[in-house]
Amino acid sequence: MSALTVPVALGARSYDVLIGPDALETGAARLPQYCPRGRALIAADRAAFAAHGERLISAVRAAGLTPLVHEIEGGERAKSWAGLDALTGWMLDQGMERGEALIAFGGGTLGDLAGFAAAVMKRGCGFIQIPTTLLAQVDSSVGGKTGINTPQGKNLIGAFHQPALVIADTRVLDTLPEREIRAGYAEIIKAGLIADAPLFERLEALGPKALQGDALVRAIADAVAFKARIVAEDETERGVRALLNLGHTFAHAFEAEARPGALVHGEAVAAGLVLAFRYSVRRGLCPQADADRAEAHIAAAGLPARIADLPGGPYEPARLTARMGSDKKNTGGAITLVLARAIGEAMIAPGADAADLTAFLQEETDR
Repeated sequence: MSALTVPVALGARSYDVLIGPDALETGAARLPQYCPRGRALIAADRAAFAAHGERLISAVRAAGLTPLVHEIEGGERAKSWAGLDALTGWMLDQGMERGEALIAFGGGTLGDLAGFAAAVMKRGCGFIQIPTTLLAQVDSSVGGKTGINTPQGKNLIGAFHQPALVIADTRVLDTLPEREIRAGYAEIIKAGLIADAPLFERLEALGPKALQGDALVRAIADAVAFKARIVAEDETERGVRALLNLGHTFAHAFEAEARPGALVHGEAVAAGLVLAFRYSVRRGLCPQADADRAEAHIAAAGLPARIADLPGGPYEPARLTARMGSDKKNTGGAITLVLARAIGEAMIAPGADAADLTAFLQEETDR
């Protein structure tokens, strides 16, 4: 299958997402327009570069560019003030100009860090995303959210800074551990649960085949197209874009409380999706049958569907609620959740009762 192109329509900030097994070579041919000095400045995840760097460098050179690579140890620890200082320092040492684009080659943490570095470098340089995990391909590489973590929580320091191009090559996924593939699949499921019931039904029908060959390419494209529509409507998350956080208020609390390195983001999201649907049932918003379907598909995909299944615990309900109190969506000091009326019909629910939420989390912990 040749690379599919999904446009993200944002006026002057519009860009394409190229998806497929040869997207790297197809996308590399476009790089010279973003690299006017004949060089490609690349921030690369060390593990991804070890696995696929030869192919990346070959594609860059075939486009007539000289690659300059800054390798970064991936993972959430990279998204820090220290990581930002090291990357921007390297960019300055290369004499990077505002007309040049930084190329991010790696997973979501690398893309978030590199995008934020580009946003603040000389008050704004371009950047290009080449995501190397399924999670990054279907979610974090699209939409322009960039940032770093702090001791107070994930992604609380950052900026909206759209990429100029996203190259989602599915061949790079071949070297990923099965755990990482499942984690990325959680974000595809999320797209269907938010506002694309037919997508969720297709995923249910395909089962394990959804993660194979052309079916995977199309599932990625469907999830990206869904996100692109939301981002085009609400680029800076002042309204409907908050729906993309279905399950994430719970997930970020789990990640903040987990033992370092024990929990993968997509696993936290998977459990968070189930909790969002179950809490929606508790609030009388959603049919029990829809919550059961969501939980069953997530569990069948090998993802954690209960708090007890999550690595990195134990998780204390009151501490989780406290973490949720610092979420970016909150207003007036009250917790805002993204809940659901049905599969494919998510909604924003401000003013969650903290005591009831803690009681719910205790019940779910004991389940």
